[in-house]
Amino acid sequence: MSLNLNDKKAVVAEISAKVASAQTIVLAEYRGIGVGHLTQLRAKARTGGVYLRVLKNTLARRAVEGTTFSGLASEMTGPLIYAISEDAVAAAKVIADFAKTNDKLVVKAGNYAGKPLDKAAVIALASIPTREVLIAQLLGIMLAPVSGMARALAAVAAKKEAESGAPAAVS
Repeated sequence: MSLNLNDKKAVVAEISAKVASAQTIVLAEYRGIGVGHLTQLRAKARTGGVYLRVLKNTLARRAVEGTTFSGLASEMTGPLIYAISEDAVAAAKVIADFAKTNDKLVVKAGNYAGKPLDKAAVIALASIPTREVLIAQLLGIMLAPVSGMARALAAVAAKKEAESGAPAAVS
């Protein structure tokens, strides 16, 4: 079913709004994927905060025209699914993780903050830990000196207690 002019304008406006707030766009070929698998991919994208849509390439080209993602226009050929996210890693992670389990989904290209990404770069971007994991790692690094100091003080107190036979007070 083809879209009339007003429907096409509405699609371009919707995609343009998503692209305006996006950090990353990933393109993947979905040739031969069954409806059930696409439904699973859409569910994963929804939980990951990724806007996932199959679009006519001409409409997608119009939506990215004049934006930092305009370099992707040359890659927009064939049956593509578009993953757009405000999170820098989410779109790449959803597509790359699904492509690992389904060989019919092929990562084609991407764009992160105006920089074009090839297939290898999209997969590398997907391997970056999530924001929450990075924050947890940073907090672990920041707390390491404090916890080391606390263990050293506890060891000194235990040693003094063992030498004197009386409980040592730690101040």
